[in-house]
Amino acid sequence: MHHWTDSALGHYLLKWEQQRFDEAVADIFGYHALQLGLPQLQGLRGNRMPHRWLALEGLDPVPDAKAGTVAQAAADRVSQVQPPADDAHNFAPLMPALRTAPEALPFAEASLDLLLMPHTLEASNDPHAALREAARVLVPEGRLVISGLNPSSLLGLQRRVERSAGYLPDLSLGVGYWRLRDWLRLLSFEIEAVQFGCYRPATESEKWLSRWQFMEGLGHRCWPVMGGVYCVVAVKRVQGMRLMSPSWRKGSVPAGMKAHVTQRQPPDMFWRNKEEN
Repeated sequence: MHHWTDSALGHYLLKWEQQRFDEAVADIFGYHALQLGLPQLQGLRGNRMPHRWLALEGLDPVPDAKAGTVAQAAADRVSQVQPPADDAHNFAPLMPALRTAPEALPFAEASLDLLLMPHTLEASNDPHAALREAARVLVPEGRLVISGLNPSSLLGLQRRVERSAGYLPDLSLGVGYWRLRDWLRLLSFEIEAVQFGCYRPATESEKWLSRWQFMEGLGHRCWPVMGGVYCVVAVKRVQGMRLMSPSWRKGSVPAGMKAHVTQRQPPDMFWRNKEEN
């Protein structure tokens, strides 16, 4: 499915996803992290875990070490996030460490602290089995970050109308967010954050994509769940296990009292924390 990532539309989608993954993994700590598929995306570049791997699926092409990823070859178009000087080593592209099927990962049970699945479910023959495998290999309280194409979007509508357009990704195998949410709940995952993005009409022209930039703000305000791509952060919950809050953390403000300014959560245009049911 990755042929469309080399187009102007693909660069636009990957740029948005790269920013979301950078934000999602920055403050996740642990020892072992794995990105499963889509080598064009540097999903783990903003994470500080000592052991970070990139696993390719059976048919994924090995990226050229000289060209790097899309985010390197076209940095201005794909990612505007620059690495801090002291963390530059983290931003080096990961070379593939292994090939595996998402439905049968070669890792022991509860051995990974962080698992990234960028468009992995769309490429899987059995996406539900891939999610079960993710639940198996993650430690309790481990994080799962998933991105996928949203069939219920303007991009999905264009694909249904323009079936022969080669620059449009195939959404027929896409897993919609609401179905994904149900699957995650059945596997004892709790959704920590979710965001939809990429509201511009799909086109082969980078110039026209730039002209449609105003659609981003309009989409966030008017039809937020109809973005062309979604990104989900989920936590594996295990009954009887929950990280304890630090003893120095202040308690909640009693009802009827005005919250101190530092206790208010500012509006976040990037992530909608604790999804609304």
